[in-house]
Amino acid sequence: MAISLKLNGQTHKVDAEPGTPLLWVIRDELKLTGTKFGCGVASCGACTVYLDGEPVRSCQTFIEDVEDSEITTIEGLKSTPAQAVQQAWTELDVVQCGYCQSGQIMSAVGLLSENAKPTLEEIDDYMDGNACRCATYQRIRSAIVRASEIMEA
Repeated sequence: MAISLKLNGQTHKVDAEPGTPLLWVIRDELKLTGTKFGCGVASCGACTVYLDGEPVRSCQTFIEDVEDSEITTIEGLKSTPAQAVQQAWTELDVVQCGYCQSGQIMSAVGLLSENAKPTLEEIDDYMDGNACRCATYQRIRSAIVRASEIMEA
């Protein structure tokens, strides 16, 4: 099935079978490897992308459902919250192994795009469902707080 995707501001024509997860089209067809495969059942967050500005799990988002949507991967982040999150992640040395960090960053940017000054409880609630095998949760939380401060300045 031929489909046209708008990904990171560019239109791409891809050929994929119905039921193909968006994740595999992004990684295998379009060669954007920042979006990771984690669990395959939308439980870990490693595959998070934005679909029309909303964070979704690309491992459970099917190609036939996204043709008329704007898709953004970590490679396409350019917003003020994205810049603040990237700066905070670097300042606080959040990353350990790094595998989950694309999804963590995508979710953090999603949160700060909706709520520039979240409480700790709001951070925890929003980030719930993003798994980190290295348990960097406290650094992630601190980086989101720091990103919020950066956005205020």
